[in-house]
Amino acid sequence: MSGAMDGASNSLASRVEAVRQAESAEALLAATRALALSDHGAHVEESAVACLVEVLGFNNPGAAVAAVEGLIRLGPAAVDPLLARLDPRNYGARAWAVRALAGIGDVRGLALLEEALASDVGPSVRRAAACGLGRLRLQALPGAERQAVRGRALGSLLAGCRDGEWVVRYAVAVGLESLAGAMDPEPEQLQELREALTALADPEREETPVVQLRARLALDRLGARA
Repeated sequence: MSGAMDGASNSLASRVEAVRQAESAEALLAATRALALSDHGAHVEESAVACLVEVLGFNNPGAAVAAVEGLIRLGPAAVDPLLARLDPRNYGARAWAVRALAGIGDVRGLALLEEALASDVGPSVRRAAACGLGRLRLQALPGAERQAVRGRALGSLLAGCRDGEWVVRYAVAVGLESLAGAMDPEPEQLQELREALTALADPEREETPVVQLRARLALDRLGARA
């Protein structure tokens, strides 16, 4: 067993080294994909997580996408390194980190997702944050904490209904539907959520047909669950 673990560790180390030694954009993309798809098993190497986070700051969108996918595969183990290594001066890295945290759904990323939806300059980043706020994994939290986190996520999504970009409002509708599925019976919160979706579905209040359709779909699905 020890030999197998040593072999896996050596293989992982070589993949990390391949990323750091890549001399072209194509080589970096290939090396990042190989690292992102590595089978870490129950043991997650800190060096691999750190390397994937580092790639987010490189000027290579393809490699960043692969790194985000790898971090999402790693799940909660990637959250603290992501947050700890976040460079507020590097907008690109921060934007990719938002996408990774949105995909992971760990509640430790809540504050960054809230901030991104409220104020990020990139519509695609705000869109990712909206989807992520609806997909936070709350099941393991104590009841009071779960309700508080859910309330914060709902508040951010309600504010996101007023976003100037339709792609963000569309994502808000998706996020609201997802959040409703994770709700315990909380009549006041659920009513606010339904009212927000109703406004997004209303042609007199929402100008973009695809947003209207998505909000109606969410309302229909919520009605079917009731």
